[in-house]
This record gives sequence, C-alpha cells and structure tokens, in this order.
Amino acid sequence: MSHQQPSEAPARPADVDTGFWLWLVALPLMVIGYVANAYFAAGKQASFLVVGVSVLIALTVAAVVVTFLFLMRSGYRWTRTLLTGGGLATVIYTGANLFGADRDPVQAVIFAVTGIIGSVLILGGAFLLHRQDAQGFFTK
Repeated sequence: MSHQQPSEAPARPADVDTGFWLWLVALPLMVIGYVANAYFAAGKQASFLVVGVSVLIALTVAAVVVTFLFLMRSGYRWTRTLLTGGGLATVIYTGANLFGADRDPVQAVIFAVTGIIGSVLILGGAFLLHRQDAQGFFTK
C-alpha cells in the first residue's frame, strides 16, 4: 500500500500579492469618489435618503469586492475573472463620468483624484493578475 503525499498548491506569486494590494488600496478611493458624488448631488436635487441608500449600496459592493479579493488571493480563478470584469466596468464608468457631469470645483477634484488614481490601481492590479507568473496559481 503506497502512501501518496497530497499535492501542494502552488506558492502564491508576488504578482498576485501586489495585485491584491493595488485593488485593496483602489477600493476605498473609488468608494470615496462615489460617496462624494452622491453627497454633492444631494445638495442639488436628490434627497438625503437617496444618498443614504447610495452609501449603503457602495458599502455592500465594497464588502463583496473585499470578499472576492481574499478568495482570489486564495487561488480562485472565477473571482479573478469577476474582479477583472467589474474593474474594467468601473474604469469605463469613471472615465465617462470624469467629463460627463457638471460638478462644483471641490466635487470635481475629489472625483478626479480618487477616480484617476483608483482606476490606475485597478488596471495595474488586473494586469498583474493576468501575467504569466500568476496564471498557474489560479487552480480552484
């Protein structure tokens, strides 16, 4: 009777760790930009109930993204796919909204700084998660 050693999962590449941290830093930036947008819009036309619901939705989505980030860091390929798709959609949405809305100067600066830096971090993280070194890690 032979006793086989259980196969070990591949070691997590540095690209996966770096991509994880880039996404984790981008997340609060994007949430801040979204909440600031909702808050400033409330002063013009929306009720504070709408802002509250917007903040609740933003925090719920952020919690789901954090969960997916930790699952991705554990080697789940499907979370990497969902994060990449959601990240690209977020970058496109942010880019379209940078020039598509009339904002006060403070609101414009907050949205631009958080949106541009967050988008660059998301794209960098997505790039790293799809590099050759990271491909073999996502086996689940």
